[in-house]
Amino acid sequence: MNEENPNDRMLTPRPVRDSQSEMAEIVLPNDANPLGALLGGRLMHWIDLAGAMAAHRHSRSYAVTASVDHIDFLVPVRVGDLVILRSSVNRVFRTSMEVGVKVFVENYIADTSQHVASAHLTFVAVDANGKRLPIAPVVPETEEQQRRYDDAGRRREIHRAELKRKQKR
Repeated sequence: MNEENPNDRMLTPRPVRDSQSEMAEIVLPNDANPLGALLGGRLMHWIDLAGAMAAHRHSRSYAVTASVDHIDFLVPVRVGDLVILRSSVNRVFRTSMEVGVKVFVENYIADTSQHVASAHLTFVAVDANGKRLPIAPVVPETEEQQRRYDDAGRRREIHRAELKRKQKR
């Protein structure tokens, strides 16, 4: 008799496409500063939510934000604009994963789209008690996904080297 271990199924490698998520938000006056531009903190909140969606979909567990690598705000977003956030898992380590989030502003009247921001976040999979869980590997299927996978490995090495340097102080 061949009994399947549920943990084995949970750790079966999954393609990047299984984690891909998209969310949309309309910028309302409460989301903006006195100049009518989207607050950076509100955009960071939306980025965290979009990243969490991809992390949850891939890990099939709770996932908590461990770090945000970097965010550049490239163009202002105005009240009334439609913000589109696209996220996917770039790479999985043992109990953590890097998720990339790319943000666009769409002008639905002019039918244009502009890149607003990009961010890399690290999420950790946890159970209901907050204990770390192993995560299934992610499988890149396109050249772009492979580039993001490789870049995530480089970012992790840089981050680990920085931590070691700080610990020596």
